[in-house]
Formats: sequence, C-alpha cells, structure tokens
Amino acid sequence: MKIKFKPSNSDFFKELNTEVSKTLTSKVLAKGKRILKIKFVFYLTLFILFYTFLYTDFISKNFFYLVSIYTLLGLSGILLAFNASHDAVHNTLFSERKYNQIAHYIIFNLQGVNATLWKKRHISSHHIFPNVDGCDADIDNNPFIRLSSSHKLKRIHKFQYLYAPLLYCLYTLQWIVVKDFVYLSKKDIANMKDLSYTKGFILEVFLLKAFYLIYMIGLPYYFSDANLTMVLCSFFFMHGFISIFFVLTLIISHLTTETCFPKADKLGYLPTCYHEHQLSVSLDYHPTNKIANWIFGGFNSHAAHHLFPKLPHTLYTIITPKIKEMTGKFSMPYNELNIIKAIYSHFKYLKKLGKKAHDNI
Repeated sequence: MKIKFKPSNSDFFKELNTEVSKTLTSKVLAKGKRILKIKFVFYLTLFILFYTFLYTDFISKNFFYLVSIYTLLGLSGILLAFNASHDAVHNTLFSERKYNQIAHYIIFNLQGVNATLWKKRHISSHHIFPNVDGCDADIDNNPFIRLSSSHKLKRIHKFQYLYAPLLYCLYTLQWIVVKDFVYLSKKDIANMKDLSYTKGFILEVFLLKAFYLIYMIGLPYYFSDANLTMVLCSFFFMHGFISIFFVLTLIISHLTTETCFPKADKLGYLPTCYHEHQLSVSLDYHPTNKIANWIFGGFNSHAAHHLFPKLPHTLYTIITPKIKEMTGKFSMPYNELNIIKAIYSHFKYLKKLGKKAHDNI
C-alpha cells in the first residue's frame, strides 16, 4: 500500500513561505551562506589540528592527553558532519551540486560512516516520512530498543529506558562496523524497495572502512610513541563519548512524548498534510539561540529544517520566529523544549513504549 499525505486545506505554508521570503533578503541570504562556509572551515580546521596532535611526542606519550585529543578529534568530526556535511547532502553548502556531493562524501567517510548509504536513507526515507513506521528508516525495528508502538513488545523493553544509555554509547562504533553492512545486505529498507548495489560499490564500502581503521588506529600507532593499548583505549573512549553526544542531540528532535507517530488509514492516507506532518513529528530545542545553532548545525531547529531543507541551517534562527507565528495563527502543531527537558522526554517515551498499556501510542 502506498503511503500518502492528505491534501492541504490550509494556506499555512503559502503564507509562511511568503513571510520567510520577505525576511530572507538577498543580504541576509548572502550572510547566512557566508557563515555556513566559515563554520565549514572552522570545524574542518579543528578536525585536522586534533588529528595532527595525535602524532606529537607530548600527546602520544601521555595516556590522559591522548584520550583527550582523540575525544576532541571525534567531537570535531561529528560537529563537522552536523554543520557542513548535513547541509551538503541537501545541496546548501555550495552553490554547485558536485561540490556538495564531494564535501558530503569526504566528511562522512572520514567518520567511518558510509556517505552513500546514509544519504539514501536520509533523503529517500526519513525526510519524506519522519516517524512513520515502515517508511522512516531511522525508526526501523531493532532487537533491543523499541522506538515504535508498531514494533513487537518484548519483556526486555520494560527496562529499555534504563539500559538505553549503555547502548547509545556504542552507537557510532556499531554504525561503522555493523549497521552499514546490515543495510548493504538489505533489499528493502523502510519505504525503499528492491535495493541493489554493484560489486564495485560493495568493495568501495569495505575499502573505506579499512581506510578509517588505518588512519584512526594504524597510523597513530605506527608513527607515534603511543603503544597499541593506549591507541585502542583512546579510540574506544572517543566513540563512547561521541556516540552519547550524537544520539542525545539528534534523537530528541523526533522521538519524544511531545512528537507524533502518525499511522496511515486503510487507504494509505496519513492523518494530515505534508507540512502539518513535519511539524507534528519534530521537536525544537533552543531553536533561535545562535550558540546552539553554531554547535548543533540546525538540528536543534528541526521544524525549520523539515519545512525548508534547501535553506542553509545558519538561517534557521531567523525563520523559526516566523514558523512559531504562523503555527499559532493557523493552529498548527509546534513542539519546543529546552535540551534537558527534551532528553528527559525521550527517556519518558522509551519507558512508555516498554509497557503494554501504551501499545496504542
């Protein structure tokens, strides 16, 4: 059954788009694009510097310093992906598509995550049908965490809100060494059917994974004074830290008690139109705060991102007040919490999904 959105019977987005267009003058747009490129250079420079520091005698001989630099390296890589690669995948980092493709490919694969596989899921699945079970690859069924009421309830899920943080600490490493290969082997992923990959691409995935392990573990061990135990411990600690940071700053933008999880009717229609759907399934945290925007790359302004994915995230702080205004005027949903309350709401959601009484959430 093909999943569809109901036709819009509101002038909400038409009026919102008009107001946003008025706000984003050519001068404002130019400034937003310029700041985006500055952020790209800033986080790329940090990433290169921290990687270079791994080879200095002062750092490599001291376990505490080595762990710290590895962690900062991993964090700068995540923030580079947040603030540059994500925009590149939506073709907003550069004016030419090919440069966006190159930037996204390099940045994502430098983090050990296959850029092509993620882009396919993100653009063709998540961005169209966020929070729709069976259509959003980000809430695919998994054996340990129940993220949708449509998924089978297991006894272990009763405690998922307690053990989830431990699993979240393994997220990026599991993505690199397991998740990408699982997706590579699947023919159907959420709403994407009959997927296939060439032998050349499969080989490329393996070679990129090998490259990641070589440049993150092999080279620092071989060309520095750090022993293998120090390098491996630093590498694993880095992944534990960036995993919890990555998950808890992204998962709260959709998976909370405030957001909706719409289900299609017998004819395949979701309850609302496209734009109301994007608002109802998204949650903002500090969406107009410039510091939050600098750090989280607009993921904290998720309503703006899902409504205007072709705009640089550096403009979200400017257009979010317009979104708030128009949602109030047209009685449309809008969800916002501070980051602490948003994280709490996520674990509250996990607790609810671990109980039978909430199977109909």
